[in-house]
Amino acid sequence: MSSASTKPAKESSLGSSGSSGQEGFHSCVVALGTKIEGNFQSAENVRLDGVVVGDLSCDKKLVLGKDGRIEGNVKAKEAVIMGTIVGDIQILGLLHLDRTAVIKGNIQTAALSIEEGASFDGACKVGK
Repeated sequence: MSSASTKPAKESSLGSSGSSGQEGFHSCVVALGTKIEGNFQSAENVRLDGVVVGDLSCDKKLVLGKDGRIEGNVKAKEAVIMGTIVGDIQILGLLHLDRTAVIKGNIQTAALSIEEGASFDGACKVGK
């Protein structure tokens, strides 16, 4: 598979879920209608409203919008999931599953928050 490189965008594009209030804070935005085939890696925050077919690695926070979809394994420092992931998830900090989240794979995370309505099919390990 190929790798996709990303160009940082201003944090305001990440939305209220990722607001930090820091000047010069950057994130990568993958818009609705965008499809990336291949492994995706970012050293910045990622807001994903499109589709990634391949593994996704994010050194900071991943926000997967309700129309976003990942078909591959996910690694990130933190994550807020509102869309669909078909693959295993490994989060170093907090994983938040919104009510619209659909997960088909195993979860490993330090901390987990699940809203009523979220769907999860797989094994789950919480804690360090």
